[in-house]
Amino acid sequence: MDYNKESLKLHKKFKGKIEIKSKVPLKSKEDLSLAYTPGVAEPCREIFKDKEKVYDYTIKRNCVAVISDGSAVLGLGNIGAEAGIPVMEGKAILFKEFAGIDAFPICLKEQNTQKTIETIKNISPIFGGINLEDFKAPECFEIEKSLQDLGIPVMHDDQHGTAVVVLAGLINALKLSDKKKEKVQIIFSGAGAAGIAITKLLLHYGFKNIILCDSKGIIYEGRENLDESKKEISKITNFKKIKGSLKDALKNADIVVGVSKEKLISKEDIKLMNKKPIVFALANPVPEIMPDEAKAGGAFIVATGRSDFPNQINNVLAFPGIFRGALDIRAKKITTEMKIAAAETLANLVNPSVEKILPLPLDKTIVPAVAEAVKKSWLKG
Repeated sequence: MDYNKESLKLHKKFKGKIEIKSKVPLKSKEDLSLAYTPGVAEPCREIFKDKEKVYDYTIKRNCVAVISDGSAVLGLGNIGAEAGIPVMEGKAILFKEFAGIDAFPICLKEQNTQKTIETIKNISPIFGGINLEDFKAPECFEIEKSLQDLGIPVMHDDQHGTAVVVLAGLINALKLSDKKKEKVQIIFSGAGAAGIAITKLLLHYGFKNIILCDSKGIIYEGRENLDESKKEISKITNFKKIKGSLKDALKNADIVVGVSKEKLISKEDIKLMNKKPIVFALANPVPEIMPDEAKAGGAFIVATGRSDFPNQINNVLAFPGIFRGALDIRAKKITTEMKIAAAETLANLVNPSVEKILPLPLDKTIVPAVAEAVKKSWLKG
């Protein structure tokens, strides 16, 4: 199937993918009086007296905003607000289909960080959670950090959804390869939002030896031309201050995680790695190395971001369950412990094999299991 051609037909036919439907009947004068004036004044009064009652009388308890400025749309780059709408609509239907959450796509024309933060703060009262999407780095770090005091969970999915699923996949990949998280050497191709977020989660989980590479080569403390996010990560990675290129970094590595762009890794590069190398090539739509080439180089386990190969690293395995649990427990934020609980739960949902280190996205057991783990983690404090 030509997915590009058929997707264009689908979007044109339905004029988008979501719609709003009423939960209540509007067939009589009494219906109108209850849903709108004069009856609607009473829940307004109650909420005015006690703002927490907004969860009882409005859609807030089950409503998430999917917000983007279109500055870093996966595989497409900075395409802006209008062109980003189909992706945000898509995210909204995934929330609804997999977790029963009502999600609204909001695409901001503005790409000024401070204005974006203020806009999101100002529209937050109606939402029970905020899913940030496709904001470019390093602005995405400041935006997310500045919104953690809203009293509702706010998560940049490109960072943390990806990190949760990668961690889950690595938990099972290590089991199969008989390698230990404290001993393995992990190399990242890409040091943007996803690469840095995954690195921080892995370090928190107990991985010790991580090196990140960007377009200029290996990142080490003191290297020139590092932005603030890369300076920060350089202080907690690459303790031996190894220098050089991605190829240099891959020598004697156990795991490579690609969150960069297509065709940056060759089968010869894989041959430089230790026995049973684990390759997560997650660039979309074309990965850093295709699975057949990685296998030809000796890769033991290969994962990509694509659904047409085994071991898809797909954020839909994480964000619906994470937000479902966070909304149900009225969590005020999404903690690192909640993310780890989600990752461990995902890993435990399969009996892992080389070509199945994660459950399939359409598995209906995922969201309830992840949501329950997230709730328990929040309650533990």
